[in-house]
Amino acid sequence: MSALTIAPARDLELQVEDLVTTATERARLRAAPFGPEYVLLWSEIARSVRGGKRFRSAIVLRTHEALRGEHPSAAVSVAAGFEMLHTAFLIHDDLIDGDTMRRGQPNLAATMHRQAMAAGHGTECSRRWSDAAAVLAGDLALSQAHRLIASADVSPARREALLDLLDETLVVTAGGELADTAFGLGLHTPSLQESLLVAETKTAMYSFRAPLRAGAVLAGAGQRVLDELDDLGRLLGRAFQLVDDLLGVFAPEEASGKSNLSDLREGKRTPLILFAATMPVWAELADHVGRPDLDEATAAGLRRALARSVAPTMVQDAIRADLTVVRSRLSTGRLPDALALVVASVADQIGAALGDVARHIDEAR
Repeated sequence: MSALTIAPARDLELQVEDLVTTATERARLRAAPFGPEYVLLWSEIARSVRGGKRFRSAIVLRTHEALRGEHPSAAVSVAAGFEMLHTAFLIHDDLIDGDTMRRGQPNLAATMHRQAMAAGHGTECSRRWSDAAAVLAGDLALSQAHRLIASADVSPARREALLDLLDETLVVTAGGELADTAFGLGLHTPSLQESLLVAETKTAMYSFRAPLRAGAVLAGAGQRVLDELDDLGRLLGRAFQLVDDLLGVFAPEEASGKSNLSDLREGKRTPLILFAATMPVWAELADHVGRPDLDEATAAGLRRALARSVAPTMVQDAIRADLTVVRSRLSTGRLPDALALVVASVADQIGAALGDVARHIDEAR
């Protein structure tokens, strides 16, 4: 979906950029003795992390700032860690899904595959090489995330809380990714609630719940604020993922920066598809959703059929319901005013993205 824009102090944003650049450049220099392929791998990791819009790091910084935290340098380190974590997950997610594009450009695996082919290696050899490179690159980015978060200059108790949060984030997100893969492969047919749980675990945890909590932990927030941020982050993350699911089907590649065939080819059991499976439109979809060889012309027909059904409207209604709960809870005074404004800004931008969704659905009809 369109990137969220959450603006912390500009100097802190620049410090996050500098820290991420320094970390990847240091690693690239250390890779040099192991040969040009390893240097290329780190160059691709650096390119991958540079491509993001930094809303996760911004959430960390803005939350810390809104709670009048006194550890800006630690917040920068943790924010950079979340950008590395995001990069690790994207690299592995693209590998799992078989995607070759990210943000409108060939992703890390595709670049490594192209490099091997250019060197004269065969298709199968190049595929195995690029798969191995993506596994290792994701692992290396994850290690950098650990290092950045662990290096935060805070008390031992707060550092331990941050590392516990990182551990929980990995456990929850990996569980969501595994379930999502199982559903897509047809190993298990999920209920609607199970599909929504994947949205909460795969995306909400590392993109919203954990960054919100990390900023609050750094600022020394009490348990009541932490618990409230957990609940709000879950709702925001679920709404964000549902918007992304719709854009992943209906938005053209030039608008979203990624393939709009991937989810249909994989047969992902998102709420959109689960709703459609209970409707007459499923007769038009059943033989094609999940086909690895799905072509663009057939996919356009699937989008047209989906767009004419009420399935997208049901997903949009679910998104609006989550955002309504968020806004209602923000009016209760459970969060300090400055922090409530940060959360409200996120909710408003997810809500605005629904306009893009509606436009693409109309175009698909």
